[in-house]
Amino acid sequence: MLFRYLIKALWVYRYDVAFDTNVLGAKHMYAFANKCIKLKMLLHISTAYVSGEQEGLILEKPFIMGDTLRAGTHLDVESELNLIKHTKMELNANCATERAERKTMKELGLKRARHFGWPNTYVFTKAMGEMLLGHLEGDLPVVIVRPSIITSILKDPLPGWIEGVRTIDSVILGYTKQALKFFLVDPDAIMDVIPGDMVVNSMMVAMAAHTEEKVQTVYHLTSSVSNPTSYTTLQESGHRYFKDNPPRGENGEPIRLNNMRFFSTVVRLRAYIVIKYKFPLEVLHLVNVLLCGLFSRRYNELNGKYRLAMHLIELYAPYTLFKGRFDDMNLEKLRKAMESNRDGGEYCFDFDLRRIDWDDYFYRVHFPGVLKYLA
Repeated sequence: MLFRYLIKALWVYRYDVAFDTNVLGAKHMYAFANKCIKLKMLLHISTAYVSGEQEGLILEKPFIMGDTLRAGTHLDVESELNLIKHTKMELNANCATERAERKTMKELGLKRARHFGWPNTYVFTKAMGEMLLGHLEGDLPVVIVRPSIITSILKDPLPGWIEGVRTIDSVILGYTKQALKFFLVDPDAIMDVIPGDMVVNSMMVAMAAHTEEKVQTVYHLTSSVSNPTSYTTLQESGHRYFKDNPPRGENGEPIRLNNMRFFSTVVRLRAYIVIKYKFPLEVLHLVNVLLCGLFSRRYNELNGKYRLAMHLIELYAPYTLFKGRFDDMNLEKLRKAMESNRDGGEYCFDFDLRRIDWDDYFYRVHFPGVLKYLA
């Protein structure tokens, strides 16, 4: 199940689909919102990783139309749309199969993203969506929220609940099933995560704070500045959790989990995979040919897992090796303003990340939640 999900996720980011959803979708939503005469503001959900692979402190500032992350380049959103249309016309003229079209669009998205300095199609198109919102004319105030990696709910309404496999959750599930024996991550790097209920709470307060305020505001819903944690914390919490709560086999006996091996650079991981997996695969392929396909099924299974591992390196490297930290000054101002405006009632919209003990959260909330709702 895990591998089927990950393979599907790798194919989601074809350029035409991502552009329609993240760029044109933002444009059409803004046009629709402006026709709603009683609407007070528009909240747009983006991602903190529109910053690409920048290092250092990343500010809460909006994109300007034409901005890129690579010096010497200029981004024209309309030209990107025309490129997509032209490419699809060529594919149709050549009677390309659906599989060929999917592959071409995925490769085109990666090529264009990297040309302008973004690591993948998803964050590239999300950045273009932000640009359009800042460029479109209208009277509706726009607030852009940029969450980092969203994890399971901390408190309300159901601690541990989560929907959809996230970056770190794919590693957790792969580890518990012993299907993922290595991963690309710098254990000492800051892991920027935020529980899902705190994302929702901050969005609710932002909507109330910016009603009819004619200015575009950006919020980083992130933890790397206010309360940073590292992948080492996640690893140590996981080791303790699965030692205390080992998964059990069909006979009810506890299963001893082997340690996962971590690599802090792409070069080291690629070298390890070639020696450990690619070379034996080539030997198996040769034996399979000599024996007239006797091991075809086994070879295809192992080759598929090898290709998936290489794709995962490409997909997750921008996040697990990320060196930046997201400034959250606007979010902190919003939190303080909300607390100062309280009328003495119960505090219902908690998004104070500073109060989270990450080790306790991972051990007591997140690991149990992942195994209950995603496994």
